[in-house]
Amino acid sequence: MDYQIARHNMVENQVRTNKVTDPLVIAAMEEVPRELFLPEGKRGIAYVDEDIPVGDGRFAMEPMVIARLMQSAQIAETDVALVIGAGFGYGSALISRVAETVVAVESNKEMSAAAEAAFQKVNYDNVIVVEGDLAAGYAKQAPYNVIIFDGAVSEVPAGILDQVAEGGRLLAVVRKAGKVGVARLYERENGVIGHRDLFDANIPYLPGFEPAESFVF
Repeated sequence: MDYQIARHNMVENQVRTNKVTDPLVIAAMEEVPRELFLPEGKRGIAYVDEDIPVGDGRFAMEPMVIARLMQSAQIAETDVALVIGAGFGYGSALISRVAETVVAVESNKEMSAAAEAAFQKVNYDNVIVVEGDLAAGYAKQAPYNVIIFDGAVSEVPAGILDQVAEGGRLLAVVRKAGKVGVARLYERENGVIGHRDLFDANIPYLPGFEPAESFVF
């Protein structure tokens, strides 16, 4: 397979056709070799228009969705970004092509190691992978100009909202039980967090962020 042609076709047919116009986001999508940020057995389907299962209940997010989240975040070249749920690192790699620094939190040791190896292979030296509890974020380097969840959540933990800088943006696909997910933008202005919904996106949950089971008596 010619991955470069497949990547270009992904940008033309999946990204540009879904309201992604930010030239920095498009350039990142054209540059980052998604196949290197997947398990070897999944590389042949790197550029399909869907979420790709990568093991341990995790998925590589559909390219169109991560592109639209990045565009909505309006990432600047001076921004410090936090990615929750790095997985094999594709979303973090994309964001690193736009932001100054990316901190990528991952709870799975094998995925952390694979992501680190991929970053080194392509010489992306402004990404730091941190092993830890996804629900805790990474307060040590907070606050962040941009925070992006690499998977759906039933709600955003208050402790992670606390890590958004003044003027910062947090993007997450929020999925309530039994409902279609929606991409939501949270912003901190004058110390107060507000939010608005942007577009529908029915991506899989990040493990640990699913809705709590409810019991009917």
